[in-house]
Amino acid sequence: MAIRDAVIAVDFDGTVVTHAYPSVGEDAGAVPVLKELTANGCRLILHTMRHGKLLRQAEDWFRAREIPLWAVNENPSQRKWTSSPKVHADLYIDDTALGCPVKFVECCSRPVADWERIREQLVREGFLD
Repeated sequence: MAIRDAVIAVDFDGTVVTHAYPSVGEDAGAVPVLKELTANGCRLILHTMRHGKLLRQAEDWFRAREIPLWAVNENPSQRKWTSSPKVHADLYIDDTALGCPVKFVECCSRPVADWERIREQLVREGFLD
């Protein structure tokens, strides 16, 4: 049984897409896993340093792939109990987080998130069936 209604903060560059900042990189393999998470009721927060036009490009990337975002760079429900600017989530997926599985791909000198291994972890932790 998958955990339902989890709030998951997801980084963009190097995690959802390959490193190409300020351009938008290629899908790092995130699309099927993100769609599976949202189909299971998880709420995604785009958690990125991008702003302005560059942030809109990231949001458009999700929209073009029909991956719903619950929020961007904030958790709207946390305002009820804190004024902290830190985004609260049940889980954070970020290529620079300690323990996040990464892999090298041809196009990039920096590793990107390994979504096959991330999915395995999500299943083990109960976020996916």
